[in-house]
Amino acid sequence: MSIVNRITTAGKTAFSFELLPPLKGNGIESVYRTIDTLREFDPKYINITTHRSEMVYKELPGGLFERVAERHRPGTVAVAAAIQNKYHIPVVPHILCSGFTPEETEYVLIDLQFLGITDLLLLRGDKARHDKSFIPTGHSHATELQAQVNRFNEGYFYDGTKLRSAVQPFSYGMACYPEKHEEAPNLDSDIQYAIQKVNAGAEYLVTQMFFDNRKYYDFVGKLRAAGVQVPVIPGIKPITLMNQLTVLPKIFHTDIPEDFAVALRSCTSDEQAVEVGIEWCTAQVKDLIAHGAPSIHFYTMMATQSVKRVAKAVF
Repeated sequence: MSIVNRITTAGKTAFSFELLPPLKGNGIESVYRTIDTLREFDPKYINITTHRSEMVYKELPGGLFERVAERHRPGTVAVAAAIQNKYHIPVVPHILCSGFTPEETEYVLIDLQFLGITDLLLLRGDKARHDKSFIPTGHSHATELQAQVNRFNEGYFYDGTKLRSAVQPFSYGMACYPEKHEEAPNLDSDIQYAIQKVNAGAEYLVTQMFFDNRKYYDFVGKLRAAGVQVPVIPGIKPITLMNQLTVLPKIFHTDIPEDFAVALRSCTSDEQAVEVGIEWCTAQVKDLIAHGAPSIHFYTMMATQSVKRVAKAVF
């Protein structure tokens, strides 16, 4: 059953969340702890993030330094398989343009086929930390990655040769940005990009995190007016640190409403910020459910306990 079918047959607003693979050298226990904390809320699926290599300098004998590529969070496919095997909850690994060649992506698709994992989230991904702007390793846009996955579903490798065995087609969602992607010239252009993704086969869209529900409602309204009827899943994150008041807008280009910002500025400790974040997030999710949001997708990084408290209040 695809992710869309799981959402639409849930009978109520569905619950899902996102996990990061462990840092290189760490075990998977932290992943399991997060799932054990949140599984009582009947997650319809769990997203597993993917992370590109970054350039770092390593010291060589003699005091010289060598610039090498290093991945800090390997193992997305393996983590997805482990979760599916242990919990029997559908997993949705992220597939990125950023940092991966089409050939590397193709081998990931093959591995996922062997594992019976056929739900994906297709993303362009962020620029490398060491680059000033996004520099393609292969695909420049998520729609190009989408075309590769579509072609694989049709039975063809990236180079045009035909697969020898039939595949179970991948189902996939893609990202959207109620407050505009940072590189889009304007929101109307960004909406056209979202429409393009849906017209080419995206079964649902999941938003970048936001804190102002009005922007989500306006964005969905414009998509509906353009004829887009796929689920648009709000991506939500409870704030847990005082500095996120300035960090999150800088990194994710999302606005924090002034009344929320005032409450956060009044905090004198991260513990207070946690409580303010939970209160805002709970009200935000209740409002989204009241307005018929098909599902709520939580970004859990550094926020698992806050997500649990919000979910207890609303699910």
